[in-house]
Amino acid sequence: MSAGTRNPLIRWWPLSLIAVLAGAFLIERTLFIANSQPYEARREMMDTWVSITVYDTDERHAESAIAAAFSRMEDVVGIASVHDPNAEASRLNVAGLAMSPSRELFDILLASKRISALSGGVFDVTIAPLLALWEYDPDAQTQFWELAMADQQAAISEAMSVVGADRISLSEDPEPTIALAPGTQITLGGIAKGYIVDQGILALQAEGIAHALIDAGGDIAVIGGKPGGGKWEIALLNPEDEAEAVARFALDSGAIATSGNYRRFFDPEEQVGHIMDPRTGYSAGESSSATVIAPTCMEADALATAVFVLGPAAGIELVNALTEVEAMVLGFEDPQSIARSQHLGDYELRKKDGV
Repeated sequence: MSAGTRNPLIRWWPLSLIAVLAGAFLIERTLFIANSQPYEARREMMDTWVSITVYDTDERHAESAIAAAFSRMEDVVGIASVHDPNAEASRLNVAGLAMSPSRELFDILLASKRISALSGGVFDVTIAPLLALWEYDPDAQTQFWELAMADQQAAISEAMSVVGADRISLSEDPEPTIALAPGTQITLGGIAKGYIVDQGILALQAEGIAHALIDAGGDIAVIGGKPGGGKWEIALLNPEDEAEAVARFALDSGAIATSGNYRRFFDPEEQVGHIMDPRTGYSAGESSSATVIAPTCMEADALATAVFVLGPAAGIELVNALTEVEAMVLGFEDPQSIARSQHLGDYELRKKDGV
């Protein structure tokens, strides 16, 4: 062989090496998928059951990651609760001022104000005084929902004078500060649970989990789809018959949340639902349920409440004006009357063979 002639094996060996490496990657990937198993744990938290499902090849690692996620979520519950007197949000309601607050509480309230502005004020974390009116009072001879309309209106007008997202002041200069206007109190039930789920997802990712689902009483976030390319399938139950699914959705990442007045009521007759319309001071009555898909569970949680209050027409109009957000709204008078956002079909699973 002359000095100017190259061995064809030398010319082709880099391509052969690439092929071998690619084959090894595919084999490793296939084995990983085959060996990856689902692991699940469930705990009671935030007045509901929270379940975490992860896929992993190692049971001990999966359990450790799930424990880390629950721990992170419980830490944030200890910040955002307005029922625990030791929680930061509860202390803010008492003092009206928080100097150097936690980043978590600051971010929740920052998002609350943003979504309040987006929704024209129908999402409002300062409705605590309105909710307090409707709460059952064991010492009262007459409950609020039993009062004459004129008496209700007078009390509602007084409560609404201290309601409004503009009554929350947030500042980061010279140091982070949260201030509530006199008489204003917050309740974070419409947004904190979604934020807490997001924090659980971040904790799982920090532990190296690539495929996971967290479900906190219907506030659901997912990452990575399922090993092998499948998506997470989530069913929306019929408010009138929870054995029946109104719709099924498939997500590989993102979040979905549903708000509805069909499970929690203030009164024994189940006429006053727990989701209030801050514009009127009365229970929202345009929707039976509202389901929102969004990039984060915090957004899905808060927007589901806003869309529920707005009702099918205005709620879908709001969602269609947003990017990466879709929604389904069931009407109040007729839950079978369903309003869908423009691109909801990208996530909705169509029935096959009647199933």
